[in-house]
Amino acid sequence: MKITYSDEHRQHFAQGEIYGGEFVTPFERPSRIEYVLRELKRRKMNEFVAPDKLDMRPVRKVHDKGFLEFLEGAWDEWISHGFRGEVLPTVFPVPGLFKKKPRFIDGKIGYYAISTETAITAGTWVAAKSSAAVALEAQKIVSLGERAAFALCRPPGHHAHHNAYGGYCFLNNAAIAAQGFLDSGATRVAILDVDFHHGNGTQDIFYDRDDVLFCSLHGAPEDAFPHFSGYRDEKGRAKGEGFNFNYPMPPGTNYDVWSAALENALRKIKLFKPDALVVSLGVDTFEDDPISFFKLTSQDFKTYGAAIAKMKLATLFVMEGGYAIEAIGINTVNVLEGFEDA
Repeated sequence: MKITYSDEHRQHFAQGEIYGGEFVTPFERPSRIEYVLRELKRRKMNEFVAPDKLDMRPVRKVHDKGFLEFLEGAWDEWISHGFRGEVLPTVFPVPGLFKKKPRFIDGKIGYYAISTETAITAGTWVAAKSSAAVALEAQKIVSLGERAAFALCRPPGHHAHHNAYGGYCFLNNAAIAAQGFLDSGATRVAILDVDFHHGNGTQDIFYDRDDVLFCSLHGAPEDAFPHFSGYRDEKGRAKGEGFNFNYPMPPGTNYDVWSAALENALRKIKLFKPDALVVSLGVDTFEDDPISFFKLTSQDFKTYGAAIAKMKLATLFVMEGGYAIEAIGINTVNVLEGFEDA
């Protein structure tokens, strides 16, 4: 399996996030990827491909023009006002109030952000673009006939909306890759999100479309980030109705329960008959993940990798979350190895 990767992910290294009322080292940090790289090389999965320069056309099809301009210029605008820290939102529009874009950078940050843990730094835009380029390079590899590819993306992407960032995500890599498949001639693409957290951004982007089927397995939003989406009754809108499926599950969910949801999602994907499958591969469903509450073991990741392989679809794995850093490489590569060995 070919693996796409860029060292430019290191350009984004926020120094802190707010967690439990404290300012802590972010759970999403460059060392996550180093552990994945180390495990890939240890298991001789070392066919690495560097991405071409990012093609912005599919990016512009899934993200708002004003939002992209904000991300590109946020850091420079922030420091031009004399601010010395990292870019973090301090104010958000309240539901029921008019949502008009402010002129001052502090207001614009809240206008485009969904949460407070995701800082923008001097290198964030470079890293976000490189992450999207990694996803598109892997998409091209699959479109040209490879059975599967793995996009080792960082920053992750599935919380990035059409016009908002948060949850450590800036550009929605899985959505951009899905659009890349469609632009390359596919008529239908399925996205399977196995990250612990609901793929709220991916859902938002495709919620009124019928060319992309979205299935997300995640912690119940009553108890888990992003809290305000991911409920079972969110089925799509307009022509997208019936093309969005959520599988929220409670604290303590083990593999027996989780795999039953996966089996149901895979049945829906099979009925959809997609030309390609994009897997938002978050491994924060692991039993020791510090900010999640599912109980999957390392062996479970290999098992469900094999289950995905049995779909016999052109498959693109896109790296998302996973914060038990010393286990992230083992669990990620277990999915890929389970897929390849099936």
